[in-house]
Amino acid sequence: MLLKRLSEAAGVSGNENEVRDILREELKGYAEIRTDALGNLIFEKKNEGKRPRIMLAAHMDEVGLMITSILKNGFLKFETVGGIDERVLVSKIVTIGPNKVFGVIGAKPIHRQEPKERENALKIKNLYIDIGAKDQEDAEKKVKIGDYACFNTEFEIFKNNIVKGKALDDRIGCFVVAEIVKRNYEVEICGAFTVQEEVGLRGSGVAAYQLKPDVCIVVEGTFASDVPGMKEEEYNTLLGRGPAITTMDRSFIADKRLRDRVFEIAKKNNIPCQPRRTNLGGTDAGRIQSIEEGIQTIVISVPTRYIHSPVSIADLNDINNTISLVNALINDFQERGI
Repeated sequence: MLLKRLSEAAGVSGNENEVRDILREELKGYAEIRTDALGNLIFEKKNEGKRPRIMLAAHMDEVGLMITSILKNGFLKFETVGGIDERVLVSKIVTIGPNKVFGVIGAKPIHRQEPKERENALKIKNLYIDIGAKDQEDAEKKVKIGDYACFNTEFEIFKNNIVKGKALDDRIGCFVVAEIVKRNYEVEICGAFTVQEEVGLRGSGVAAYQLKPDVCIVVEGTFASDVPGMKEEEYNTLLGRGPAITTMDRSFIADKRLRDRVFEIAKKNNIPCQPRRTNLGGTDAGRIQSIEEGIQTIVISVPTRYIHSPVSIADLNDINNTISLVNALINDFQERGI
């Protein structure tokens, strides 16, 4: 299953090679594909003269860790790459570097912590990775400073079409875009699986500048907050209610006409759909929207619980409905223009 392979692939920001290789192989023969200098996987399905030129974008990278030092006792110190809640790190299994060395994130035993220490989440500076090395020399045979570490999480399908896995933000988006690229349209389809979104939206602007589309659809994973302890009025999105459409976040404000058009298309095609209710976070749309003379852009997201953690949960029905909505939107652009 493509989504399983994408989820389990290592792809911390700046090290998206595994994800890129999977997508390149999956889409061979469906589009012209190239990799740019920054590492974006660019694709084009040319249909000369058939406008509009529609760009699709989803980011390949995930949050993770980077090794910053190797201690004399063989333990590894690290920093986060992208935004991670430090509270979720202790005791998690990671794989490190190209050889996928297994390690466990550890901390001082709770029995040896002072009462005040137990009341607060452990900081990164108090954590380390244990790879079972005898000493620094032994550890240096297996890993080196600058190696990436990624969470080791198996992708699985639960009951009721619920899936769990790591990096669903935004391997779900990569999966959706890949499925769309396999379809044929009477307009030009282009786009990018982008790099380094989690550390500053770095790849998307470079990709959009190269492709020069008329309109762009960004497919994302967004946080679902329909969990105990949250009031309904505080929900951002809910699992099972369909893809979420962004009005505004900290990087992007949608064109109201385009946003309303997406809701109309969803209703016309009986595709469940919901508004993204908060303005938190940012996406590649913020960078794409402002390239050159400006590009009309819309963000369609799949609700996902526990993003930016070692494991997330999403609904396969939401994923399939996102594919249906993106397809319907492209067909509408094809029929009516932008």
